[in-house]
Amino acid sequence: MSSISTFEYAQRRQQLMQRMTPNSIAILSAAAVSTRNNSVEYPYRQDSDFFYLSGFSEPEAVLVLIPKREHGEFILFCRERNPERELWDGLRAGQEGAIADYQADDAFPINDIDDILPGLIEGRERVYYSIGNNPDFDQQMMEWLNSIRSKARMGAQPPKEFVMLDHLLHDARLYKSPAEIATMQHAADISCRAHIRAMQASQPGLYEYHLEAELDYEFRKGGARLAAYSSIVASGKNACILHYTENNAPLQDGDLVLIDAGCEFDCYASDITRTFPVNGRFSPAQKAIYELVLQANLEAMDYISPQHRWNDAHDVTVRVITAGLLELGLLQGELDELISSEAYKPFYMHRAGHWLGLDVHDVGEYKVNGEWRALEAGMTMTVEPGIYIAVDNLDVAAQWRGIGVRIEDDVVVTEDGCRVLTNAVPKTVAEIEGLMAAAQQQGA
Repeated sequence: MSSISTFEYAQRRQQLMQRMTPNSIAILSAAAVSTRNNSVEYPYRQDSDFFYLSGFSEPEAVLVLIPKREHGEFILFCRERNPERELWDGLRAGQEGAIADYQADDAFPINDIDDILPGLIEGRERVYYSIGNNPDFDQQMMEWLNSIRSKARMGAQPPKEFVMLDHLLHDARLYKSPAEIATMQHAADISCRAHIRAMQASQPGLYEYHLEAELDYEFRKGGARLAAYSSIVASGKNACILHYTENNAPLQDGDLVLIDAGCEFDCYASDITRTFPVNGRFSPAQKAIYELVLQANLEAMDYISPQHRWNDAHDVTVRVITAGLLELGLLQGELDELISSEAYKPFYMHRAGHWLGLDVHDVGEYKVNGEWRALEAGMTMTVEPGIYIAVDNLDVAAQWRGIGVRIEDDVVVTEDGCRVLTNAVPKTVAEIEGLMAAAQQQGA
């Protein structure tokens, strides 16, 4: 069962139905099972929207909401109990569980959906449904719609309008409840311990995958079955590849290693990046770049509050990093001109963060009516400035080449500022070097 209460799921469904027009229906399909190879499947993970409204984590299910329906507004189609299949695949909620444990008003076997759902769609003014998320289910929807249309001469009334459900639902998902924030904090705590463990284990002669194994161990030990995304363990020049996931290079003495990794707990993501020296000591050049990124990370936090807009934190990281690169001699010119011409882009090519929640790159608009969105309490995001100096960048001195640094934290907007969920992982030079020195002494 989910860490979110059944009452909160019910509130979410009510909030959505209050925004739907009269005589409408909303339909969501569970995520499809995905085959890895031959008879092996990927670990199942529920569709985020489906989970947000129900907490129901089984495949082969369809969620239906019909505001003001006399016999109940929340209908769940799901698999029937089947002792033989449950012996092989695990327990199922069944229709009784859907009602008792997930508060469905009505529950029907998924195999009966062709007989029941078209009748629920017929006569509706509007169908809220997100086309394109599940092509197989899209095809089913079209078949049901054509079936209704074929009976028009007999008085059947097909729906007048299909509307994408995404906008209504995804705007609601931007605002995290106290229970959601607590779940995200738990995920962040597990991930913080994983990053610390990787720092403590690091030493020349290991491989990137050794540190990934430390991350995975701590995730599982903390009760998180899955990583929220493919872990990045990038040492040396690999840190300049933003989405590096091979994780198979040796850890070289004198190099940095950038780890971007976070677990998923109860479908909620964490997302942390730390960069540290393989041998536990920053070189002068590494320290200079690192402290510049850290300054950008820390100053960005001052621009995350209900008094600011989404882009304000990014803008301050651009200014801090550009000014620092200018001071270090990696850029030449006048600060404002360098910013306006985006001269920093070869070194800092991504934005300073993204929404975070049920998806690691969570849903929600960044602009409203063409303007950067005003931040509000409950919104949760990452802050992740970085500097990446390509190993073949001959425009800079050799001491800088191949250095890649990113520092990423998870942050929730509060009424008077923001709260960092990931402060448990060291991020100052002194803290990192102290942690790693202590680990080396214990291992000696």
